[in-house]
Amino acid sequence: MRLTRRGVAVLAGAVCCYAIGELAGYAFFRVLGGVAVGCLLAAVGGTMFRPKVEIGRTVYPDRIERGRPALATLVVRNPTARRQGGLAAGDRVGVALHRIQVRPLAPGAEATYHYELPTAVRGQLQVGPLVLTRFDLFDLIRTEQTVGGTEGLWVYPRRHQARPAQVAHPRHHHAGPITDPPLRGSTDLRAVREYVPGDEVRHLYWKATARTGQLMVRDYADPARTRCTVVLDTRVAVLSPAMFEEAVEVAASLLYASAASGQQCRLVTPTGTATPVDSGLRAARLLLDELCLVSQDAADDAALVPPALATVRPGGAVVVITGPDAELGSARRWRPDTVIRLGGTPPATHGGTGSITAVDAADATAKWNASRAGSA
Repeated sequence: MRLTRRGVAVLAGAVCCYAIGELAGYAFFRVLGGVAVGCLLAAVGGTMFRPKVEIGRTVYPDRIERGRPALATLVVRNPTARRQGGLAAGDRVGVALHRIQVRPLAPGAEATYHYELPTAVRGQLQVGPLVLTRFDLFDLIRTEQTVGGTEGLWVYPRRHQARPAQVAHPRHHHAGPITDPPLRGSTDLRAVREYVPGDEVRHLYWKATARTGQLMVRDYADPARTRCTVVLDTRVAVLSPAMFEEAVEVAASLLYASAASGQQCRLVTPTGTATPVDSGLRAARLLLDELCLVSQDAADDAALVPPALATVRPGGAVVVITGPDAELGSARRWRPDTVIRLGGTPPATHGGTGSITAVDAADATAKWNASRAGSA
């Protein structure tokens, strides 16, 4: 419960009127001050009642690409046996407040409200709780009541159509291609050969044995596993905030395309972020969750590659996304397959598959696709 500006003015006026009435001996001013105090007391009595409502909220979808529409649905229900008057309410959306005028509700009735959520900024957005506001007829006193829970909205970076990092041979199984979910603990059939002592009996191939008259076994090998590591430069001095968002979009585009195609992907940043290595659509979602929250939090003098990862080069493709003039430092020892520099002036001639200079994310992914097509 709090006084509004009008309520503060009425209270100050009541005190002044009563003081003038006492000092000057005018009963009119004392009466006027008493009337003002009475109005304040009536306002307190009128706003002390707390409404009892039940809140239900859904956010659809709970994960959305930046700039695309997302909708919140709010259901306000009156669980009591008496009529509930109209209320002014505000549903918290991040740091903002979405205003809603809740209409009067009969006993057991409910009202549904829909509104769009802001998705212009990448990040995790908290929706709720609902703040109910009651005020008296003259708006002297207001009370606020917080009800209901919260829902989360993940605003992903925008993704551009990108080719996966085609390194080595796509992973496969003797029964057919494997993309999602990843085949765990499996092997590929390499050949059928004669049995030698020590071979696994369970690998005996009886059809070939019957045909040749010799004990034959299936010879298995570990499946080929393509990998893609994206190093995202989060140093403050390397990229402007706007260009960093473009870099995050490039990382999201490459990692999603590679993980969805069955490659084992990993995201690395200077502050030590190193996501688990995995493939498939579930891994792609985890990578997008990480990119949803990543920020420019590395100091200017930080190494591009964390010390724990700079000693051994990851297998497969290594892609570095950085600024136009950034020094790679220890990352040179990784021999990155592709260095994507954003915010610089593209050269007159293409720099080859090992270097891409682009003005934004769309330009970078277009040049990436061209380089992948040329090396396919």
